[in-house]
Formats: sequence, C-alpha cells, structure tokens
Amino acid sequence: MICLKRVIGFVKSEAVLVIACALAVVSAFFVPPDKEYLGYIDFRTLGILFCLMAVVAGFRRLGVFDVLAQALLKKVKNVRQLAAVLMLMCFFLSMLITNDVALLTFVPFTFVLLEMTGEQTERRWLISAVAMQTIAANLGSMLTPLGNPQNLYLYGKSGINLGEFLLLMLPYSALSLLLLVAWCFVKDAKGTASLSVSFPEPARISGKKRLVMYAALFVVCLLAVLHVIHWGIALAAVLVFVAAADRKTLLSVDYSLLLTFVGFFVFIGNMGRIPAFRSFLEAVVSGNEVITALLSSQVISNVPAALLLSEFSADCPALIVGTNLGGLGTLIASMASLISFKQLAAKYPEKKSRYLLVFTVSNIAFLAALLLLRVLLNGAL
Repeated sequence: MICLKRVIGFVKSEAVLVIACALAVVSAFFVPPDKEYLGYIDFRTLGILFCLMAVVAGFRRLGVFDVLAQALLKKVKNVRQLAAVLMLMCFFLSMLITNDVALLTFVPFTFVLLEMTGEQTERRWLISAVAMQTIAANLGSMLTPLGNPQNLYLYGKSGINLGEFLLLMLPYSALSLLLLVAWCFVKDAKGTASLSVSFPEPARISGKKRLVMYAALFVVCLLAVLHVIHWGIALAAVLVFVAAADRKTLLSVDYSLLLTFVGFFVFIGNMGRIPAFRSFLEAVVSGNEVITALLSSQVISNVPAALLLSEFSADCPALIVGTNLGGLGTLIASMASLISFKQLAAKYPEKKSRYLLVFTVSNIAFLAALLLLRVLLNGAL
C-alpha cells in the first residue's frame, strides 16, 4: 500500500517524465532498439542544460539571488512597487537563469513579503502577483537561448547566431514588457499606500571563492551555447570544479528534466522512422509551424512540442516563436507554470480555483496581444 502511494505520488509529481518514458517504451515496439537509437539523443543540449542547471543551483545555494532580491526590495515604497519588482525580477532574470529557476526562487519570496503587508493586502494582491510573476518568467525567458529548455534546444538546432535569435524574439519581449508595466499601473488603486519592506536578517553570499568559480563557469557555459567552445569542455569543467568545490550542488540539478528530454528524443526518433507518421506530420507542420507549435504546446507543453515538431520541420525560427508564445495559455503550456501553481496550492490550497481563473484569463489576454503582433509583423500566423 505504501509503495503504491509512492508510485502514485511520483507519477503526479513527475507526470511529464512518466509520459515521455512511456511513449519511448511504446514506440520501441514499432521500432525495435538498434544502433540508431544513440543518434536520436542531442547530447549537446543535454550537456549544456546540465551545466546551466548546476551553475544556477550553485548561485542559489550561495544566496546570490536572495542578496539581489533584498537589495531591490528595500527600495520599494508601496505594494504596487513591491509587486512590480517581484514580477520584473522574474522577467529579466529568467533570460539568464531560466523561467523555472526564476519562479522557484522568487515565488516563495512573494508569499513571505505579502504576508508581512497584512491580511487585507495579501488577500488583494497574492493571486494576481503570483500569476503575473509566472507570466513574466515565461515572457522574459523568450528572449534568449538560455531562457528556457526549448530555446536552448532550438537555438542549437537552428544554426542561427545569437544576434538573429535576439532580433527574432525582441519585438515580442518588448511588447511583453510594456504590457507587464501597464498592468502595474492599472492594478488596484489602493496599491499606492505607503509600505516599508524589512527583513529579519540581511542575506549574505556564503562563499566568495565559490562565487568567482560559478561566475567563471557561467561564462564557460555561455561560450558553449554560442558555439565558441565545444560543449564537452563546458561539461568537463562544471563536473570537475563543482564536484571538487561544492559537491552537494550536483544533487540540486533537475535530472528528471534531462531524463524527460531523453524519453522524448527516443520517442520522436522512433516515430520519425515510421514513414506514414512522418509524412502525415510533415504535411501538417509545413508552413504552419507557429500555430501548430502554439496549439500543441497547450496540450503537451512547449518543451515536448519543440522536440517533436523540430523533427518534422526545418523552419526552426518559426518553431522558436511558436513554442515561446505557446508557453502562454493553459497551465500545462509551460512546465514552469506548474512550479508556481504547485507552490501556491501547497501553501494556500483554498486559493487554487481562483488562481487558475486569474492565471488563465491573464494568459489568454497576453497571448492575444502577442498573436496580434505576430500578424502585424508577418501578415499571418
């Protein structure tokens, strides 16, 4: 009975991983394992993703983000500014530390700080603040290859340079920032009431030498992303230095995400070897990359959508746009969105339904605006 509960709990907490592995196993019945399986896996994406997760986990363990957050939050004068800072931290930092990590780091901050403002203010702002943090993290992460896993994968597959990537997503990120700032101005007139944020004790960075090490490793990771050095050099550097200086950080890496990628790589590779399936999906995707990526993201999330559709279309820039915009919409459209929901549901279970409503309506509004921009820029989706 206990084992069954553990299995059910694992399936609930790692649903995407379980689905990816199940699809890989089922597809193996149609395409029996052979030497071509190894060619399915994009080791470059997995290696760089591991490096980035390890380095960012190291920064978190050192308290870097806590120090940054406290420095910014000490300057706020009212609840509206507080919500704006929490939201914009997610927007800008997600460009470098991924949307997942931004939400894991700053949503708990939101709970603590809004509790300090009093019950009435917390009730008025909590749900909308967390929903907008989540949207901000998904929108900010669009701009860079480092921002989210699908960007990292598609950037490596597309062959475009960093400047081309940034220019591709810049209009959408710029409009997103304008919309987020506009929300801060229209949300709750009472949010301008005076507020002073203080902390029981100041955050400190726990190891200056390790901070220098992680900063250097982050630069190495960035060079690997930009194809300046081979990804294997970055992987070796991270493994050697982190294992020697801060071994516990390796336990903080999201290995389930790496295994999820492997499961989908196997499934997609197998399905690509089935002529009928390949012909059908190529016909569906060709010329419709943005809308196909957007719609499929609503059902299977944008990371699996990127992995799947990239096998059947060479138009990676359109897939980059489609999967990034596809992170808006349903709760499962971006796996990062589930992080916020799980944290809020665990601490405030009575607010789940209200949060889902606010989150979904807000996502649809932002998605509609960005789709309109897409039409204006390209004449069609």
